[in-house]
Amino acid sequence: MNWIDGPLLGFDTETTGIDVDSDRIVTAALVRRDAFGTHVRTWLIDPGVDIPAGATAIHGITTEQARAHGEPAALALEEIAVVLAESIAAGIPVVAFNASFDLCILAADLRRHGLATLAERLGGDVVPVIDPLVLDRAEDQYRSGKRKLVDLCGLYQIADGGRLHTAEVDVIATLDVLAAIVDRYPHLGALELPRLHAYQVTAHRAWAEGFNAWRTRKGLTGPGAELTWPVRVPAPPVAPPVAQPV
Repeated sequence: MNWIDGPLLGFDTETTGIDVDSDRIVTAALVRRDAFGTHVRTWLIDPGVDIPAGATAIHGITTEQARAHGEPAALALEEIAVVLAESIAAGIPVVAFNASFDLCILAADLRRHGLATLAERLGGDVVPVIDPLVLDRAEDQYRSGKRKLVDLCGLYQIADGGRLHTAEVDVIATLDVLAAIVDRYPHLGALELPRLHAYQVTAHRAWAEGFNAWRTRKGLTGPGAELTWPVRVPAPPVAPPVAQPV
């Protein structure tokens, strides 16, 4: 047996947008996969702000639905963080596609509501995390084409890839893609979880540096890819300028 046999805890969010610092979680799913099967828990959250039409077009949740049926954000976020932190502390890896997005937006949302982040609850780094996107980039780095979850579902012949963009469906597809990656690259399954996590940290940084160098050669502006994976340290708030006496 190796870690792919479980238990694994899949995690995914659907949000108000793609800015991990300012956008908020609308739905979330935690899916535990172990020898006894696949167990799904989901949340619909009232984010406390309007959900843009563009976000609704992706995940189907309107502002009105979230306000009428969603849990208060602080309550739901605390429940999610408790499950994640307890699982990680027990050595159960968190599996997420493009994990840095979901973990960073969760951290920002927790801080927004005065709640402890995963790192604070764990007293250290959020480890172990497994990200099929990072692993696919590392193992097949020269393959051309897109690498969204739907693309990897097609590549690894995962059924139901066309029904993505609800959190629980995305998590189950992510777990299936991960199993297919380990089947294709069995050396990954043989790694102990701390070494697998460290491998992804290094692999992501190498990809991000190469991607940012490509952006520079193309003359593209903007922040580029974050070098740190899976959770970056937030930038300190910028203090307002001090008024100078006249």
